[in-house]
Amino acid sequence: MHPTLLCRLAALAASAWVVLAASPALAHAIIVEAAPAVGAVLHAGTIDVRLRFNSRIDRYRSRLLVLDGIGKETPVAIDDDTPADVITARISGLASGEYRLRWQVLALDGHITRGDIPFTVTAP
Repeated sequence: MHPTLLCRLAALAASAWVVLAASPALAHAIIVEAAPAVGAVLHAGTIDVRLRFNSRIDRYRSRLLVLDGIGKETPVAIDDDTPADVITARISGLASGEYRLRWQVLALDGHITRGDIPFTVTAP
């Protein structure tokens, strides 16, 4: 292969890498919209969960838990039929009290992101 062509191909590959490395699709998954919101006060009953992220996530390797006031963890089933950047679920049977929704997602870039969303449940 001609040396000039080889240099051009190397420069093109390096330029493509810089563009792809800066792409938001390769960033960690960060919540951009959450329900319940941080600090929400909700009435007892069924709680709809909807977390939207800034990138696509691997829903099948992601997790949701509810932690009660003493730290007892209860797994929450994640819905299957949602857009690639959204997790939805339904939580029911929570008594009045303080809770945390603990989320953990695997972004398509291979990085795990996690966090807690505190909320309160009150009597209806």
